[in-house]
This record gives sequence, structure tokens and C-alpha cells, in this order.
Amino acid sequence: MRTEDWLAVWLGCIVIAIACLSVLTGWFDFSALKFSTWALGEHLSEAAAAKVVPLGEQFAASAFWWKLLRTVLVLGVLFTIGIKLQGGSVKKYVPAFLLLFVLAVVVRLISAEFTLNRYLEWAFWALIVGLLIANTVGVPAWLKPAVRTEFYIKTGLVIMGFSVLFSNIAKFGLYGLGIAWVVTPIVILFMWWFGTRVLKIGNKPLVITMASATSVCGTSAAIATGAASGCKKDDLTMTVSISIIFTILMMALEPVLIRATGMSALMGGALIGGTVDSTGAVAVAGNVLGGEAEKAAVLVKMIQNILIGFIAFFVAIFFATASRRGKEGSVGASEIWNRFPKFIIGFFVASLVASFLIQPLCGADQVGAINKVLDQYKNWAFVLAFTSIGLDTNFRELMKQMQGGKVLWLYIVGQAFNIALTFAMVWFLLSGVVFPIPVLE
Repeated sequence: MRTEDWLAVWLGCIVIAIACLSVLTGWFDFSALKFSTWALGEHLSEAAAAKVVPLGEQFAASAFWWKLLRTVLVLGVLFTIGIKLQGGSVKKYVPAFLLLFVLAVVVRLISAEFTLNRYLEWAFWALIVGLLIANTVGVPAWLKPAVRTEFYIKTGLVIMGFSVLFSNIAKFGLYGLGIAWVVTPIVILFMWWFGTRVLKIGNKPLVITMASATSVCGTSAAIATGAASGCKKDDLTMTVSISIIFTILMMALEPVLIRATGMSALMGGALIGGTVDSTGAVAVAGNVLGGEAEKAAVLVKMIQNILIGFIAFFVAIFFATASRRGKEGSVGASEIWNRFPKFIIGFFVASLVASFLIQPLCGADQVGAINKVLDQYKNWAFVLAFTSIGLDTNFRELMKQMQGGKVLWLYIVGQAFNIALTFAMVWFLLSGVVFPIPVLE
């Protein structure tokens, strides 16, 4: 039995249950801290300036400090209980967790800055903060008990499952399914073949993690697939870093190229949704092409995101059987179950509860309100995880993992194939030549 996996499931479910109780009853406020967007001296438009809250005002508000205290207490208590049940030392974990949480606050503060918030994910800054400490002054021994990357990741993924609603499929119908669900598996299989057969990369968990990040949604897919395949922390760091760098480039260049080719806004938005890794970057890039393109881009990406749990499930099964069969012989059902990451079960249960229980009974607005609460707890768990990855990563070891540039070529060739195949599917479905063009309201 993988105790950590089951504990992550239970902790994630506890957070979801309390959030549902908080929103549906209105008895108490369970929301976590979220920094409002602030600006570092930029010249903003009137509309942008209206969304900015100066840091001084945020720190002066009593609600800010109550949410900060609530966030650290909820996460601290839950993770401390998890560490205790795993046989860890509470006395060592608590002070280490408090310092790690302070680092996470710094990350959230940096990533809330107006310009950085638009173009760079929090994952980037979490890695940077952790890497700077690890590769300069070093990580103190007393902080290491809180560096529990996988535990934070798995708990965050269970919480994330509640936001993956199956009803999103209906919003763009067969068009979105064709773009998101047909292309993605083909790209994963192509990158697996290219990485293992052509580039001959022996690190198979790295190959599948990179393939999933490229074909689905970058950071989130890398987290889920990396955990399912047993990908090393350094490999996950490298995958996310490459994904973020190219996401920034594609977010800036893809709308320009789409306009230059004269592609319709609907087709351009769908292409962006299917190829740009980050959901936030998809919205920004789609917005450059207009409202219709933004809606198409976000819908395709949301439908694509539903695949995260399914991909992680099949990756876990594969790595429990076929990838190890040569060393250990045939693997039976009991062994598959023992090796299977149990957090995936929590992910699906949360998704099913939200899609077929909470939403039908309480309505989409209530589910949306619950997700606003859960989204912050998920983000805090992921920030703790990625800061931990940075703290646990050495630049020298990271460079060794590049394997002579093979990993970079894996991403470049895989993303090029992804763009070409997605464009072909977008043209087939949305050009109006084969099917009628849908109208997005």
C-alpha cells in the first residue's frame, strides 16, 4: 500500500468537503489567500488600472491577514497530520513547513505582479526561488523535512479533480472533442516513438512526461503524468522549464503568425487552444485575436484538460506492466494495484462528484463558487510542490539530464508535430469546407 497516495486522497477530499460545506451553507468563510494583482510602476490603461490593488492596501486589509492565517493553518494542520501518519517527526516538520510556506508567499506575491501575472506562470517563479536558494546558499538541513514534493502534488491534483467538469465537453461539441481528444493521443504516441526509438532516450518516465506536457497543458499534465510514471524531480523541473519557455514564445508569436496567414478568428483560437501549453497563456494569446478566438481557445483547452486524469491513469497502468516486464516478468493485477498511484482515484472521484452530484443538485453557479475556493488551495499545494522541486534541484545534475540536447529536440519536434496535426484537424472541422462553422455565443 502506498500510504502517501491514500493520505493525499483523503486530505484532498477533506479540503473539497469543507469547501462545499462552506459555499453551500454559507456558515463560514473557507477561502484561501490570493494576492490581488499589483503593479510595479507600469503605465497601465484605465481598464487595467481598475484591476490593480496596491500592495499597501492589500497588507492593510484585515481580511488579508485572516486569509493568510487560515491558509497556513489549514495546509499546515492537514499536511502535518499526513506526515505524522506516515511516521514522520511533527517537531521537525512544523518549523520547516512554516519557512517553506513563507517562501510560497513570496512566490505568490511575485507572480501576482501585473506584467508577470500576464506572461509567466507561478510555477516558473516557484522553481526560480527554490533553485536560487539550492544553488547559492544551500538548503539548511532543518528545512528538508518539509521538502515533500510528491505529497503536495498529489494532494493538489485530487483538489484539482473537482474543477474538471465533464459538462465542458458539450460546450464545443464534436468540434472540441475532435481537436482536443483526437490529436492529443496521437501526439503522445508520436513523441514516445520519437523519444525512445529515434533519439534513443532511455529515461522513459521523462519521455512520457514531456509528451504529456507538450500535448495537453504543460505544467498540470507534467505534474500528473510525472507522478504516475515515477518521473524524477529533476526531470520534472526540466520538463516544466522547457514548457514554460516555449509557452512564452508561442503565446507571443502564434497570434502574429495566425493573423499573417489570414486564418479566421475561430480557427486561430482553436489552434491556440490545442497547441499552447498553459491555460492562462491560451486566454492571453486568444484575446489578441478577439473575443471569438479567446472563447474557442479556452473551450478547446478546457476540453483538452479533461484528458489529464485519463492520461495519468493509462500511464500508471503502462509503467506498472509493460515498461517493467522485461526485468520482472509478467505483472499481475495485485502488483498493478500496489504500484498504481492512488491519487488518480481521488482525482476521478472529485471530478465525478462535481459533474454528476454537486452540479445537478446545486447548479453551475455553486460549483463555480466552490471551485474559486478550491482553486487557491490547489495553487498553494502546487506552489509548495514546485518550490520544493527547486530546493531539491542542482543545476549541474539538471544539465546532465539534457542528454546532449536530446530532450530539447524531443520537445521541439513534438511541438512542431502537434502544431501541424492540430492545424489539420482545425481546418477539417472549422474551415466550413467539410462541416458547418459553429457559432460561439
